[in-house]
Amino acid sequence: MDNRKLFFQHIAQTSPSPIGLEMVKAQGCYIYGADGKKYLDIISGFSVANIGHSHPKVIEAVQKQSAEYMHLIVYGEFIQQPQVQYAKLLTDHLPSSLNCVYFTNSGAEAVEGAMKLAKRVTCRSKIIAFNKSYHGSTQGALSIMGDEEFRNAFRPLLPDVYHFHYNSDEAINAIDHSTACVIMEVVQAEAGIIKANKEWLQRLTQKCKENCTLLIFDEIQSGFGRTGSRWAFEQYNVVPDILLLGKALGGGMPLGAFISHQKLMNTLTHNPVLGHITTFGGHPVSCAAGKAAMEVLLDEALMASIREKESILQTVRHPLIKATRTAGLWMAVEFDSFDTCLKVAHSCIAAGIITDWFLFASHCLRIAPPLSISNKELEDFCHQFKGILDAVQQN
Repeated sequence: MDNRKLFFQHIAQTSPSPIGLEMVKAQGCYIYGADGKKYLDIISGFSVANIGHSHPKVIEAVQKQSAEYMHLIVYGEFIQQPQVQYAKLLTDHLPSSLNCVYFTNSGAEAVEGAMKLAKRVTCRSKIIAFNKSYHGSTQGALSIMGDEEFRNAFRPLLPDVYHFHYNSDEAINAIDHSTACVIMEVVQAEAGIIKANKEWLQRLTQKCKENCTLLIFDEIQSGFGRTGSRWAFEQYNVVPDILLLGKALGGGMPLGAFISHQKLMNTLTHNPVLGHITTFGGHPVSCAAGKAAMEVLLDEALMASIREKESILQTVRHPLIKATRTAGLWMAVEFDSFDTCLKVAHSCIAAGIITDWFLFASHCLRIAPPLSISNKELEDFCHQFKGILDAVQQN
């Protein structure tokens, strides 16, 4: 059976030219093709595989939970041990004001839930978001996505959403008593790894407090150690009212969450009842996998070496590279154009390295390996990458 042919016949496509590699196995930092070729996954499945692929403790947790029970009933009705225990583990490693977890199927659904929560709590509709932000592709999340090219084909979208430049005073000045929430990434991912200015973020947080506006941090990509701390916001001495998680949250299984104070979350239980509901959100197998993955992250001290590994990435220098930006084990490599970036990406794949560019910075190459990658593996990648750039430059 020709799976490649069937892929194009029966799987809905998201672009005219998908990578189209048929994979049969993933382990640690590597993915293996049907043709036997071994690939280094230097983007961790877009920051999903923060502890690496197929960690034995995650596999064990999945097997154990799937043998006990899988789906039972709509979310929130039965006490399900994997959900309860994972929520406890998460909140044990968050500020005390973030003590109540609503599990969803994905990061985008977490965004949708958080937007509803902000409107319900504040009885307001105005939302402030940022240009070049990415929060998902469902209609609500698309409304706050910071790129008109992606939004325009699907209008009309949610009203009363205002986009501003990241790190701008205009965004702070726009917060007023009609603003339900400000939603933002602490590190803008798809803009090509753009960090929030610390002083700016602290002023923005204060303005939200003064106007009883909820501050929502999207750490769907930056969470779980990617930037060198469990959560990127820990590096800014600020705490959001609502935290969004996804990607690595499920340890490779589909899972998202929005987290806030229990008092705020309880507003979704009445007027109307079932103010937010999901059938499969917080699936017990996903929660078991996510809990096991977070325990690996903590027990194996993977975050302790992030700064050292970041410094290894920062050694990458080449005439083709215009700039690099890092946030822990997360780097954007900037070239002069998308054409150059595309050539480099294709050359990487041909050489057995899985990488990609950024959605709103297509001239920048994404590097975000599993946090479990060894210094030697990272050094070998950097050496190989320089050779790839030499070849692209010569051609």
